[in-house]
Amino acid sequence: MAAVMLHCSVNSPVIGVVEEANMAATMKGPVAVEDVNVTFEDQQKINKFARNTSRMTELKNEIEAKKKSLQNLQDASDDLMMLDDDALLIPYQIGDVFISHTQEETQEMLEAAKEALEQEVKGLEDRVSAIQQVLGDLKVQLYAKFGNNINLEADES
Repeated sequence: MAAVMLHCSVNSPVIGVVEEANMAATMKGPVAVEDVNVTFEDQQKINKFARNTSRMTELKNEIEAKKKSLQNLQDASDDLMMLDDDALLIPYQIGDVFISHTQEETQEMLEAAKEALEQEVKGLEDRVSAIQQVLGDLKVQLYAKFGNNINLEADES
């Protein structure tokens, strides 16, 4: 007797694995296996969940990198304030080139770069929030239909 065992992991959305009922019971202990029909709409929701989870992970990594850059700009700004000589020209990197500016000009450029980076981080965080809302809605829908036969939680690895 073959039963459809539906298991979806966030990192590996493998759906519709057919196993022998006794094989599933011996591998995972006594498991209540339900026959669940996976429709095309269900598959689309699962795929959307996987894509959004992947995108959210990418955005979180991007936010982390931008926050590191923001901290570097803050450190440079702090170091610049400690300088005693106002007449000293400070090299400021633009692309691959260093251009010398006065301490005041460099400080203004650092502040502008920090503000721009903060706006980028805020925009990315807003996108993450929107994706989290979509994922929450999809979780409710998918768990309502598949119950314990689907795993939509992030792996702890």
